[in-house]
This record gives sequence, C-alpha cells and structure tokens, in this order.
Amino acid sequence: MQPPPCLKEVTQVCFHGCCPSQLLGLPEEQPPISKSRSTSSTCRRNFAVKTTSSFFPNTQFTDHESLPLLQESLSQFKNAYPQYLETIQVDQIRAQEYYHLSLSNHICLDYIGIGLFSHTQFQNQHSSILPIASCSSPPPEYSEFPFFGISHKSVNLKSQLLHGGQGSELESTIKKKIMNFLNISENDYCMVFTANRSSAFELLAKSYPFQANRKLLTVYDYESEAVETMINSSEKRGARVMSAEFTWPRLRIHSGKLKKMIVRKRKKKKIRGLFMFPLQSRVTGASYSYQWMSMAQENGWHVLLDACALGPKDMNSFGLSLIRPDFLVCSFYKVFGENPTGFGCLFVKKSTVPVLEASTSMGIVSLVPAKKLFCLPEDSSGTDTELEQASRLGNPICELPITSSFSGPISVQSIQNGRSEHVDATQMHESEATTEHQGTEHSSQLVQQGKKGKHNRNCSSEIECRGLDHVDSLGLILISNRSRFLINWLINALMKLQHPNADERIRLVRIYGPRIKFDRGPALAFNVYDWKGERVEPTLVQ
Repeated sequence: MQPPPCLKEVTQVCFHGCCPSQLLGLPEEQPPISKSRSTSSTCRRNFAVKTTSSFFPNTQFTDHESLPLLQESLSQFKNAYPQYLETIQVDQIRAQEYYHLSLSNHICLDYIGIGLFSHTQFQNQHSSILPIASCSSPPPEYSEFPFFGISHKSVNLKSQLLHGGQGSELESTIKKKIMNFLNISENDYCMVFTANRSSAFELLAKSYPFQANRKLLTVYDYESEAVETMINSSEKRGARVMSAEFTWPRLRIHSGKLKKMIVRKRKKKKIRGLFMFPLQSRVTGASYSYQWMSMAQENGWHVLLDACALGPKDMNSFGLSLIRPDFLVCSFYKVFGENPTGFGCLFVKKSTVPVLEASTSMGIVSLVPAKKLFCLPEDSSGTDTELEQASRLGNPICELPITSSFSGPISVQSIQNGRSEHVDATQMHESEATTEHQGTEHSSQLVQQGKKGKHNRNCSSEIECRGLDHVDSLGLILISNRSRFLINWLINALMKLQHPNADERIRLVRIYGPRIKFDRGPALAFNVYDWKGERVEPTLVQ
C-alpha cells in the first residue's frame, strides 16, 4: 500500500527551521518526495550530531567533582540550540503563573503533559471559596480545594452520545474549550466525560461490537493499567487480542509483523475490529508514524487514537487533520496536590456511534462546580438535586468526599516480544497516578467564578482554562522546539555518566527506547546501575 504523498510528508515535518514544513498547507507545486525526504533526513542527522558534539564531546563524568558548572553547561546548551532563546515566553509564563515549581528547588520528572489551570488561577479559586466556609470543622487544606468534583453516572454510552445533550453550563463550556483546544469539530464528534483514562477504555470495550468485529490490535511499548483494562474487558466480550512487538532495548516497532496483522488477506469489506494506537509512547518517548492509522483505516479497522501522550497542540498537526479516528481518548488532571481530581474524555465520531452496542456502566461522570461540593446540609445524601437546592438556598458549606480519579500501582512486566514475555531488567510500566498527569493542570484551570457585577438569579459564571490559553498563546512550533531541545540534552548528559572503573566502562544510566533523536517525545525510560553493573531498584531512585 502506498500512502498519499501528503501523509509521507507528515512524519517529516521539521520545526528546526531547516526542513520544509507541511503544517501550514500544501504548496501548489510539490517537489519530488525523494528530495524532501533527503533534506529532512539531513536535518535530523545534523540535529543529532550537533547535540552529541556540543556537550563536552569525548568526555565521561565519573564523579560529582568532574561535573561541569551550571553556567558552563547552560552556555553550551544555548550555543547548541540558539533557537531555545526564542522560547523565553515559556519562562515568563512559568514565573508568573507557575512560580510554585521553583519554590522547592525540585525538578518534576514525572510530568510530561499539560494542565488546564495555572497555579495562580488555583490560588484565586481557593480564595473565592474559603471566605464562605462556615462549617464547625476546619476548612480543608489549600491543596485539597478542587475546581470541580466528579459525580458518577450509570448510563448507556450509546444513548448518552445520541441523546445526552450538552449537560450543565459548566460541562457544555468545558466541552467546547477542550474540543477547540484539540482541534476537534463538534459537527464530526460527540464527547462524554469519564472518570479517567481507564474508564474511557472500559466504556468503549463494553460497547464496541466485538462479537461481530472480533479483533483488538494494540500498539504499546509498555504495559499500563488502562491498557490492561481495555484488553481484559474486550476479551470478556469475545475479542481476539493482538499486540505489536518491539525490538529490545531500543523498542522499535517490528514493522513487518505489524503490517501483516493490519493488512487484510482477502478483499472483503467487512470491519475487522479495533486498532488501538498511540502516536507517542508515554513511557519511552518513541514517536510513531501517522501511516499506521491510515493503513488500518484502508484495511477495514476502526481506529482508536490514544491521545493522552500527545504534546500540547499536537492535534493541530497536518497529519491529524487528514486522519480522523473513529474514537479518541484523552485525559485532563490537576497534577499538583495531595488528592488530585480530574476527568477523562472519550470522543466518538458521529458516523461511528450507530455501530456501538447498548451497554450500561459507571464510567461516565458529570462535572460538579466546586462551590456546590461545599453547600450541603449535614444530613444530605449528596444527590444532584440536593446540590442544586443547597446552592440556591445558600446552605452552610461542608466538604463532601471527592472521588479520586487515579488508579493504583500496576504490576511490572516487559514488552520485548508482545505482552507475554518478562524481562526483569526493564521495569517498563506506567501508572495512571503518575503519567495521566498529561491533562491535569488544564483541568484545574477550567473554572473561574463569574465577573463581579453579574449578580442575577442564575449566577452567571465565566469559565477560564488558563492553562489551555497559555498553550494556545505559545503555539505548536515553539513548544515542540523547546521540549525537543530539553529532552535530547538530558539524554546526552545522562549517557555521559559513568562509573570510575575505566576498564569495563560501566554506565550509570541505561536508556530504553529512542535516545538522541529529532522527533522523539519528552518521556524517558531508564534504569540506574551501580559500579558492579547491577540494577538499582527503581523505588530507591525515586
């Protein structure tokens, strides 16, 4: 199968300024593909060479005294990536809206996504709630105030998609903001809120017609609770589960094997099943080609795009504007805080909704405004009706328990040959409690109380997603450049750490997945080894 030329160019987009870009549209006359591919390959190769040669080339650091000074390293970093200075707007936003990240002098290594709200916005929301608290019990700590709560509903997914309506004003506004941010048209897709990523997968697994379209094909270089939930629920409904295989330790897709699983052997037009695909690994940072989705669609698969690992504004890329998946899952969570709350999103193409089967489960949720969580009388049972009545009557504020949206830790397994084999050295896994942070800050920034002066009976409110607004103001190219420079510089620095035994040259860090690479994602999987070459337990490193 030969993909259209425009799709071939999608995976060759260069944000570094030296390669032709297909993000802004196609020119009238296209240059030969071979020339464009050569230029793109040269750009990527030059980037890798520049990264490797700019930071103390041919040097290994064997102890803390041999490490270069911060200012010296920063100077080399800026010389290697002069375009990094163009991202100063990110530093300005961080200093103004997320200054708390610098207070502890810690580096957050478990957050690769985007958030809905800024820390400053969180403070403003906290101060607007605190003065009206009048319970006898002390108010909750600052970090525990949510922007909203989630209320679980036992409903039919298909009916909700067809007849669920827009929901409350809060939900309707947040839906529109999220769909605009992800560049998803309300004319083409409908959406439901879910408790988290796992719930979205489970909802789809219980509604997808696996009895007729029996196959589920997944492409993940790690194992996570969310993916296992999808697999287990699908198998219970009769699905035949297949998984892509990866090389070890670079974790590249076995392209030939995956193509055989995707391409139909017979020319029947029957739907073959569900192709579950992430464009980027949340654990290793590996990026995958859009062509896999195109190939699956042409061979009779429904496509589920797991967008939880995509970077900010990646949905604006040219490839995703051409390939519209049947289903899309993303998540939005508030990252920082003792008890984070948030939600997931399940998008379904309207033309695909009739394919789903009727199935009722608890995965769908409603969003409840923050103040309503604190407005119930002591003997309240917490129903939606009571929430509305309490809000109108101005009852004293008493905190309600908020359902946590995070799942617990998962078992650790290897992915060298599909899902079945175990390799103890890898410890490749992903927990929703750490990596579903992707959408977290965005969700906390979603709600801001109404402007002063609007005191009508309905208490009109203005909902603001300042985190989404920040990302929109920065744009795809600037964000992609900044993350590319930082992650590749980090990898280059880690690869230079070595134990002082010069004979065996034992590296301190072993990296799994792609290393220095132009189009890798910001996630990084690695283990630390001691001077004997034995792996240090990841829990000790954390």
